[in-house]
Amino acid sequence: MNQEKVLIVEDEENERTGLAELVSAWGYRTETASDGVEGLEKAAAWSPGIVITDLKMPRMGGMELLERLASQPHAIAVVVLTAQGSIDAAVDAMKTGAYDFIQKPVDPARLRTILHNAARQRGTEVELEVTRRKLRDTGLLGSLVGSSKKMQEIFRLVEMVAPSTASVLITGESGTGKELVARTIHNLSPRKTKPFVAINCSAIPETLIESEIFGHEKGAFTGALERRAGCFELAEEGTLLLDEIGEMPVGTQAKLLRVLEDRRLRRLGSKVETEVDVRVLAATNKIPEEAVAKGELRNDLYYRLNVFNINMPPLREHKEDLSQLVEALLAEVNQKHQRTVASVADNVVNLFHHYAWPGNVRELRNALERAVIVCEGPTIEMKHLPPGFGSVTPRPAVQEANAVRLGVGTTVEEAERLLILKTLEATNHNKTRAAEILGISLKTLHNKLKEYGASGSGSEVAAEAS
Repeated sequence: MNQEKVLIVEDEENERTGLAELVSAWGYRTETASDGVEGLEKAAAWSPGIVITDLKMPRMGGMELLERLASQPHAIAVVVLTAQGSIDAAVDAMKTGAYDFIQKPVDPARLRTILHNAARQRGTEVELEVTRRKLRDTGLLGSLVGSSKKMQEIFRLVEMVAPSTASVLITGESGTGKELVARTIHNLSPRKTKPFVAINCSAIPETLIESEIFGHEKGAFTGALERRAGCFELAEEGTLLLDEIGEMPVGTQAKLLRVLEDRRLRRLGSKVETEVDVRVLAATNKIPEEAVAKGELRNDLYYRLNVFNINMPPLREHKEDLSQLVEALLAEVNQKHQRTVASVADNVVNLFHHYAWPGNVRELRNALERAVIVCEGPTIEMKHLPPGFGSVTPRPAVQEANAVRLGVGTTVEEAERLLILKTLEATNHNKTRAAEILGISLKTLHNKLKEYGASGSGSEVAAEAS
């Protein structure tokens, strides 16, 4: 018998009464309110753990109520009721902090699942607070490591989104740790005891990807000798990570969108739909807006997945975390290979701090793993690193037309500005190529150009930065 308190806020009396009776029958303690104003008063006096609210109500609507409840001293899971065709409003509610949404007329089985998951979330709050204290003290969150400002922001976002059911789009360069973020979100969520299933969309042939994701019936296609459950069914009540979502065929993206919206799927070759309860996370090393513009990622799927975005920084932008990363990765590879390498020589550490890390944390891990395997003593030396590691590939002499001339007295900020704009000009304003040449992320380049356009004197700078 679940003794969680559920407040139902609905202006239609029959719907309000019917929902209260249904939820009470499942063992929850219920209270009702006829609009947002009354709902806010009862929430303050009764302290419910869950609130089910309609969006359109007199005096105070569901969105305002959601915003007001977010400022309450204790966390409340808010479930939003939406009319048919109001998915956009529901997504806005999720971004504001709603736990989940359900369309009218209410599907009792779906609502019961949402309430069950929301009640489980409440039970993780104490454990999550312990995790937060550990984070503040050691710079660790699950498998993620780092005390830098950039990583602390990532940790804050992970902690914020983990207890909810919101979809998360994780972006960043290859090797930055996107799957680790997804696993940490799962491990901090109420679904942590259920399966975590990861699938790399770029590693599966186009002819098989639908079968891998949705499953198939015996005889659905040549070679389908038996029924097979897809990733959605394997991840039931857990979390599914769709890695490299931008590589998924557009036709499959349309079917995925329907599953995300209806919470039902149909195996290939089946005439029956199956209800699924899966939290979907997606990751990509592409810039989503560019993938949408190129037709590689459906616009509607992007907005459905991008309820919450976490962008992983490249390692070159948070090198202050290198010491912690090296320590954590050394412990991991020592355990894997049953070695006892204890430290890294100072000249190796110095090389690490001056290296650009194009392969990011994955490259660091691979370099350390190789070094641990070949190292015969307690300390990793230069000779243990991969051959040629850290060497700079000679570049051809800079053409005079592309040279940047700096006079004595030029500030570092001005030199950086001139170099960025000159590189952009040399690449015919191809921002992606310019970012590669400069060794910075495309997002950083966009921010720099925006800064120059906003603070530059006159139209010349704005034109250069366009």
